[in-house]
Amino acid sequence: MSYCKKIFYLSLYKYTVKRFFSSSATEFRGVRVRFAPSPTGHLHLGGLRTALYNYLFAKLHGGKFILRIEDTDQTRLVPDAVEKLENDLKWVGIIPDESPLKGGPYGPYKQSERLSLYRPRLDDWMMTKKNESYHCFCSDRRLDLLRREALRSRQIPRYDNRCRHLSESEVKEKLEEGKPSCIRFKLSSDEQTFDDAVYGRISYNIALNEGDPVIMKTDGFPTYHFANVVDDHLMNISHVLRGVEWQISTTKHIMLYRAFGWKPPIYAHLPLILNPDGSKLSKRQGDIRVENFRNEGIFPEALLNYVVDAGGGFSKDTERKSSKIYSTPELAQQFDLKAIKPSSCHLSPDRLTEFNSYALERKLQDEKEILKLTENVKTLVTRTFQSRMESENLQLQDKYIVSVLNWSKNRITTLNDLVKDELAFLWTVPSHQVLQNLAEDSNINVLQDIKVQLSTQQGTEFTKDHLKIILKDFSIKTQFPFNRLMKLLRHAVSGLKEGPGVAEMMEILGQTSTLSRLDRAITFLKTVKTKQ
Repeated sequence: MSYCKKIFYLSLYKYTVKRFFSSSATEFRGVRVRFAPSPTGHLHLGGLRTALYNYLFAKLHGGKFILRIEDTDQTRLVPDAVEKLENDLKWVGIIPDESPLKGGPYGPYKQSERLSLYRPRLDDWMMTKKNESYHCFCSDRRLDLLRREALRSRQIPRYDNRCRHLSESEVKEKLEEGKPSCIRFKLSSDEQTFDDAVYGRISYNIALNEGDPVIMKTDGFPTYHFANVVDDHLMNISHVLRGVEWQISTTKHIMLYRAFGWKPPIYAHLPLILNPDGSKLSKRQGDIRVENFRNEGIFPEALLNYVVDAGGGFSKDTERKSSKIYSTPELAQQFDLKAIKPSSCHLSPDRLTEFNSYALERKLQDEKEILKLTENVKTLVTRTFQSRMESENLQLQDKYIVSVLNWSKNRITTLNDLVKDELAFLWTVPSHQVLQNLAEDSNINVLQDIKVQLSTQQGTEFTKDHLKIILKDFSIKTQFPFNRLMKLLRHAVSGLKEGPGVAEMMEILGQTSTLSRLDRAITFLKTVKTKQ
């Protein structure tokens, strides 16, 4: 090997070694982010935004998105909440790389199943750093009295750090007596500073407003703050993207990281999403649950774009047109953490219906999506009109459903609109009760004549514009008032008093179905007249 090559490779080696030891662990372990909800209810828009932004950030950087369940508070658990949460995420297209159901190399992914990981680390830490934590023997009754007294004095409730000052002998004596205790972490009285990727430099002295926090409860379960830090460290989480309501706790978490000698992740806090009236979103709001939007017929892509439209976080170089909807991969490519504005953002419900219309239009341009839509409409129509299926034949042919979707795309905002009263005629025939009001000889004769007229038309001529001409000519030749003719045909074909134009209804129903409905009305009206 030449002298120059030796110098080159030696320099490269030194550079690599220097870079490895000087760089943060994040650069080498890659981007790893997590969504860590508590299984205490349904996934709502606020949680969806947090999950989505973590997911987009991971995909943008070729990283991993982890779902971790923080269930240390066993008193608030909701049965099947974890499965429902993963199903909601799956429905919107946010698929975790690691999760309780999927597993992964850093599992378990439920904190209640990770108890064996917390206590040993806490015990080792307490042995090596005795002055950073302590046993607290205060009863629930005493703590409750402290809270009441603080509220009575209009002060912020906080622990008074009483047990911090117990001597070693006092602690040992109480432990030997078997008195229950929790473990508290000693907060530093200094102001703590960290860089928030959204809000910039944050400085806060948490000890001014809080007492020393519990990190291990008397039941052996870690608290959120302790388990959160341990899990983020053990799972190699590189970035923490979470709601701004957690920002006040971040200094506490960073203190814990430093106490354990661990490097904290990069923090980015997401601004609040507010209701249109400026109020905060609440888990108790049924209308912000992902499940609720799904039941209302909102498409996953529409819901994601709705959240993104309210929350921001996209490069200024990308023009987000109001008439366009983006897929998840497209959103990931546009995502820019630096573009997130720290100010709170408001939801605009009108935008959701717009996005849903855009999503439908986009799906109708994709053959695979058309097949899915067709099956969804079949299920929806069958479920809605199931009671009528034995006596009346529902129109559920694939070709017909596709034509209905294309015809109605500018009329509806969700698929559920297709089975509302004003569009029920698309699937069902008018009831006998509606037809009975038409039992007049003149009506029967007109229906018979117009049926003959319509049956002579070629299939290609059975269009809205051509039908309008036929109906007007028929009215003139028979001297049957045009308005009355429209009312008669509307009732016979759809059973509606108002709605789309008669010619338009006939066109979407098709010639065969229109003639069949007219024939059905004629037969029924003749039967009624015979009985009179």
